[in-house]
Amino acid sequence: MLRVENLHVAVRDRLILKGVSLEVENGEVHVIFGPNGSGKSTLAMAIIGHPDYRIVSGRIFFDGQDITEKPIDERARMGISIAFQNPPKLHGVKLKDLLARIASENGVGERFLEIVDRLNISQEHLNRYVNVGFSGGEIKRCELAQALASNPKLIILDEPDSGVDVENLELIGRFLSESLRGRSALIITHHGYILRHLKPVKAHVLIDGVIACEGDPDQILNRIMKDGYRWCERCRLMRGV
Repeated sequence: MLRVENLHVAVRDRLILKGVSLEVENGEVHVIFGPNGSGKSTLAMAIIGHPDYRIVSGRIFFDGQDITEKPIDERARMGISIAFQNPPKLHGVKLKDLLARIASENGVGERFLEIVDRLNISQEHLNRYVNVGFSGGEIKRCELAQALASNPKLIILDEPDSGVDVENLELIGRFLSESLRGRSALIITHHGYILRHLKPVKAHVLIDGVIACEGDPDQILNRIMKDGYRWCERCRLMRGV
C-alpha cells in the first residue's frame, strides 16, 4: 500500500530526513516512535505531499503508483488521509458542513454521522466553527472524524495521544481499534500511550532523520520505556546509519 524508498526531505535549507525507507502492506498498521525533532512529522508531511517539505531524493509509492511528484490534493483523492497533531482553527466553517462535504466527495454520504456518534461529538460541536474553542480531546476527536470521513485507504495519525486526557484517550483508542480493521495506517507517537488500545504489526524508531531500528512494537516500546531513546541511538550507531 505504501513504500518509501531512501527518502531525503528538507525544510527550507535544513535536511530533516536522511534516507528513510519503510513499507506498509495493505491492511497493516505500523507505528513510528522517536524523540521530539527526530523527523516523525516531516515524514508524515512528505507522504501527504505538503509543499513546504521538499523531497531532495528518494521515492514514495502508494497503491502501486509513484506519487513522489503528485500534489497534495491528488494524493488525498487517491486515498491518503491524515489527522494532524495540531490542526488549525477554521473560523467561519462549521464542523458539520466540513464533515458533510468531505463525506459527500468520498462516497461516505450520511454514514459520517455514525463516525460522529462513535466519537461522541455533540450537536453543539457540529454547529461550531472547526476547532474554535475546543479542548485538546475535542480537537483530536473532531480531527479523527474528518480523517475517517474521507474513507481513506491509508490514514496517518500524527500523535493521536498527545494533549489528550485519560477519558478521551480511552474513547479514541476504542474508536481506532474498530475503525482501522482492514485499513492501512501509520501511527506516529512519542510516548506510545495509544498502543494500549491498538496492536500494530511493526514499529519503526526514527532518530535524527533515519530509521534506527525496527521490530515488534511491544518489545520496542518496553525497551524505550525502560532505557529511553538513548538505547535507540546506540542501536543506530551500531548499525552505522
